[in-house]
Amino acid sequence: MLQRILLIFIVLGLLAAGGMYAYVDAQLQKPINISQQTLYQLNKGKSYHHLVKDFNDKGWLTSTLAFRVYAKLYPAKTNVKSGSYLLEADMNMLDIIALMNSGKEAQFKLTFVEGTTFKQWLLQLSETPYIKQTLQDKSQQQVLSLITEQYTHPEGLFFPDTYQYTASMSDIDILRNAHQRMMQELDASWQGRAKKLPYKNVYEALIMASLIEKETGKLSEQPLIASVFISRLNKGMRLQTDPTIIYGLGDRYTGDITYANIREKTAYNTYRINGLPPTPIAMPGKSAIEASMHPAQSQYLYFVSKGNGEHYFSKTLQEHNKAVDKYIRGK
Repeated sequence: MLQRILLIFIVLGLLAAGGMYAYVDAQLQKPINISQQTLYQLNKGKSYHHLVKDFNDKGWLTSTLAFRVYAKLYPAKTNVKSGSYLLEADMNMLDIIALMNSGKEAQFKLTFVEGTTFKQWLLQLSETPYIKQTLQDKSQQQVLSLITEQYTHPEGLFFPDTYQYTASMSDIDILRNAHQRMMQELDASWQGRAKKLPYKNVYEALIMASLIEKETGKLSEQPLIASVFISRLNKGMRLQTDPTIIYGLGDRYTGDITYANIREKTAYNTYRINGLPPTPIAMPGKSAIEASMHPAQSQYLYFVSKGNGEHYFSKTLQEHNKAVDKYIRGK
């Protein structure tokens, strides 16, 4: 009789354990109660039990019992790590716990385009989601001073590319990465540069790369554009490139270059100054940097836009004037 009673208790215990296991498993497999993709920040020092309580307080769970039992059964699996995690509307707690146990934070991408300016970069950073904003009240020079003391003007010092970041990163972190990348790309190109280039230092090569970047988006033309500018420098001719007028005008540029704009002597207007402008005028990409270090071999001294994204190159002023008549004046 005693054995039968003991057996009954054992069977009831097993049924209860099985029922609890089924309940825990069902709760773990149930999607949490969120309707859209949500970024969740688990701060440093916060444990699994804090996570479960916070989810419950937000109304994302219907009960905490199953998750407390799960922690007793699998303590190693509930060793969650701090960080920012992207939660999808159909995720269940088992997936979330595994994600936070792995420590794989949400990764986001930010792309800076070749030919854009530092001012545009700062605006883009200020509008980028899931990033710590620290630069809103700082001038361009103040931002630059947080990154490097080697230069006094930020233009051209950041490499345009796609950068990955997490929500724990700040805008200055991304700029530091982009500056380091530009210095690496510049150094590599400078070490392997062609001979007899008219640059006093690598910074002048960077300035040239920015002019090339702004003159054409057609990569195959960039070495030819470089050859024109370098030939002009070697002959003591002014560069006469329109993007320098635009950069020199700054916020005063209205969309069209006027005769008065051409005649105005700013620090950047290469129709009015000799040699290179004092700083880059945009962020050049790798191909423009390479073109500045390895220009094509040509006798071209002029070029004019055909209006289709390409340029017509000329060796003489007479030939150039005919091209201007054809492509600009429509004669």
